[in-house]
Amino acid sequence: KKYSLGEATELWTGIYTSARPSNWGLVLNVDESHTAFYEEQPVLNFMAKQLNMRGPISANFSLRDSDKMVLEKQLKFLRVSVKHQAQKRQYRVEKLTSKTANQISFDVEGKKMSIGEYFKKQYNYTLKYPNLPCIWVSPKEKNTFIPMEVCDIVAGQRCVRKLTDNETRNMIRATAKKPHVRKQGTDEQMRNMKYKDDPYLKQFGFEVDQSMVQIKGKVIQPPKLGYANNQSVQAQGGVWDNRGKQFFKPTNVKNWAMLMFPPQNQCQTNDVKSFCDVMIKVGRDNGMQIAQPCYVKYLRENEIESVCQEIKKKAAGGSIDLVYCILPRNSSSCYPKIKHVFENQNAISTQCMELRNLKPPKPQTIGNILQKINTKIGGVNNIAADMMNIPIFSKPCIVMGADNAAPAQGEGRRPSVAALVGSMDKFACRYATQIGVQQTDGKKVHSPIIESMETMVKNMLIKFYQTVRTKPQRIIFYRDGVSEGQFHHVMLYEVDAIKKACLSLEKTYKPAVTYIVCQKRHHTRLYVQNPRDGDRSGNVPAGTVVDQGITSTTDFDFYLNSHQGIQGTNKPAKYHVLVDENNFPPDMVYKLTYHLCHVYARCTRAVSIPAPTYYAHLATDRARAHLSNSKYNFDSSDGASSVSSSTARPPRQGQSVAEILRDISP
Repeated sequence: KKYSLGEATELWTGIYTSARPSNWGLVLNVDESHTAFYEEQPVLNFMAKQLNMRGPISANFSLRDSDKMVLEKQLKFLRVSVKHQAQKRQYRVEKLTSKTANQISFDVEGKKMSIGEYFKKQYNYTLKYPNLPCIWVSPKEKNTFIPMEVCDIVAGQRCVRKLTDNETRNMIRATAKKPHVRKQGTDEQMRNMKYKDDPYLKQFGFEVDQSMVQIKGKVIQPPKLGYANNQSVQAQGGVWDNRGKQFFKPTNVKNWAMLMFPPQNQCQTNDVKSFCDVMIKVGRDNGMQIAQPCYVKYLRENEIESVCQEIKKKAAGGSIDLVYCILPRNSSSCYPKIKHVFENQNAISTQCMELRNLKPPKPQTIGNILQKINTKIGGVNNIAADMMNIPIFSKPCIVMGADNAAPAQGEGRRPSVAALVGSMDKFACRYATQIGVQQTDGKKVHSPIIESMETMVKNMLIKFYQTVRTKPQRIIFYRDGVSEGQFHHVMLYEVDAIKKACLSLEKTYKPAVTYIVCQKRHHTRLYVQNPRDGDRSGNVPAGTVVDQGITSTTDFDFYLNSHQGIQGTNKPAKYHVLVDENNFPPDMVYKLTYHLCHVYARCTRAVSIPAPTYYAHLATDRARAHLSNSKYNFDSSDGASSVSSSTARPPRQGQSVAEILRDISP
């Protein structure tokens, strides 16, 4: 099945199968699979879609240098077939030529001839677009140049680059299916596989049951969420209502600026004032005292640095609590520069918002934004009030989350960005961050290991002691971004690094470590047997744990569906407890993990993975924005960065965000 995603790509739907051992025997993991492929089409059509061209291409059309760079990046390494020959040969794209087809000439039997003239003589083909560059195909050293108009994109090539926002939106729309619809599709795929008639399975004596495995799960009691003035609310199905409640620890916003990047005819002054008035009112309802902005200005992207200095002067020596930025629609270049200039160079917190959320000002939207602002400037929105009743917290405990984000395929040899977050209070609600940048040393394969783990953990333990004034006796560590084949390798290195970090602080300091890997990239889905047992979307209820039937025969692993379904079929997170020196009972680990999914500060919903793991993932994304300085080879279109060989000081591994920001600054 195929579904167009726009922008020269299409969605292919297939089936994923994997035979896996479980404590009930050998089971077959079956799931729908979806991948983006490039559409089979002429290269000229591909060019028009990538450059958002409208209307027919004129005969004298030529590409600007900037458009040529965009097109070359999208075409590089794709296979194309030629249609000017009887035999459709295929080539691999290396790059685009700097000259056009009419400008490139070569010797033919002692006579200079352009590519256009050669095609007319050799193939009786007159080029329609001689002012376009040619495709330089591999092998590069043979200098083979082919006009774009005679090339087609070959079908069946997987799109390995990062999808655009529009493509992602279309993919979600096409793949989000209600649980009963997805289950029916999987059952149909199983029937189409015809395992009963497979001669090879018969020879080996294998039989495949066509029905899904029936297993028992249990639903964990959700926590109470605590707010100011001893108020609390009970989470129900992964959701709770904070109306009428004030933040557990609200902050005040006294000196702040409002910057508008869209033109004034799109972002009118009266609308901005109305938005500020509603934000002040909603903030008051949540316990925050927000003053009117001390600085309001319309500006362009190239004025960010000068405006930053004006804001600092306006504060007259006082601190700027926040810079609020309204961004144009579909703007991807403003965001990294705002983060770099204000947060990186000047340590000023920022909050960005798209123009579409300005008018009319909706209290619910503003309330969600204030949840982010409150935590950015040191506040706490809510706590899991039942967290302290878990015996795990009977001793001082630090909860950590880590992620190592390698660049996606197609992003070149950019470095990996590793992040470590750690709790800074007894409620495990406030977190500090450490960032490390790992170079590839010319290797194409990025190591899953966080090489600077020892330094990062050491800094985090020092920060915890400075904040809480006690040493943690337990370390609960949630690790994201590790595949099953890498478990043993990563665990040995990183657990050893954690222990070395502790011993480096004090020779007798040996806190017990529990090391848990969190996985979302798997193909297991859970369905309720009776629709009445599901939530409103038909998914299994939030808090559902499965620890038998489809889990490992030897290891401690389990599935936890911690969030309520919004659209489509939920994917539960899978957890592997690789090290447990604390000897926690399984139910205690389930409860802790589920409660940590409720302390994510950006919304009043339980998220799909524990908050520290989620924060670590967000920290890697933010670090890439911080590294968007021109000293680094940054491409804002795909959000990746790499350290160049310039005179810039590259970040030291294990640095905190603030330390990295200082070192990147000129």
